[in-house]
Amino acid sequence: MERLDKLLAGTGKWSRREVKALVRQGLVRVDGRLAASAEDKLDPAAAIITVAGETISLRRFTYVMLHKPAGVLTATEDRKQPTVLDLLPPELRRIGLAPVGRLDKDTEGLLLLTNDGELAHRLLSPKYHVEKRYFARVDGELSAADAEAFARGMTLGDGLECLPAGLEVLPDRVCIVTLREGKFHQVKRMLAARGAPVLYLKRLSMGPLTLDDSLAAGAYRLLRAEEILALYRACGL
Repeated sequence: MERLDKLLAGTGKWSRREVKALVRQGLVRVDGRLAASAEDKLDPAAAIITVAGETISLRRFTYVMLHKPAGVLTATEDRKQPTVLDLLPPELRRIGLAPVGRLDKDTEGLLLLTNDGELAHRLLSPKYHVEKRYFARVDGELSAADAEAFARGMTLGDGLECLPAGLEVLPDRVCIVTLREGKFHQVKRMLAARGAPVLYLKRLSMGPLTLDDSLAAGAYRLLRAEEILALYRACGL
């Protein structure tokens, strides 16, 4: 059982103070009856809540797919530069969403934001082998020998140890990199170690979740139920 004001504030649409005002105005109904108090306790899995006639979804967690553009920080806040949360509307910025993993400021592509901490942890943990795929354009020629080096796993000059990874070499100095981990600047550092510095980088997928082609850079959408289920299955939840 949870308090009504906490549940409605958790949707990101109102603060607790605003919920109390809505209840006083007679705009909140629970299972068809006027809510008596913002402190009323109810079962979020069973209760039907309406505000001004609109049925409110009481989903416990929220999952957002964002097509991150270049020039935006993967962070929840920054005093000087725009962050990925600044690309979302106020109701989504208020519910504790955080990026799952980090894309560099100049990197584009798929970014998942959620307030589901357990899922986020598992998606990033090497223990669960959730693969992340990237498209890269490089300044250098790659070969089968580079793909073999990626497949064996690499220890970089600064001592960074990288698990075995995938490298698909494509024409015109582009490639697809597949990782099971996400260490700092890892794709860039691995390719640079093979003499092919990255000029452009875009994340294509994370496990079963693939960037929606219909999302322009900077656009977002909520995940579909089947996408959430696939992510849970991918990391053993």
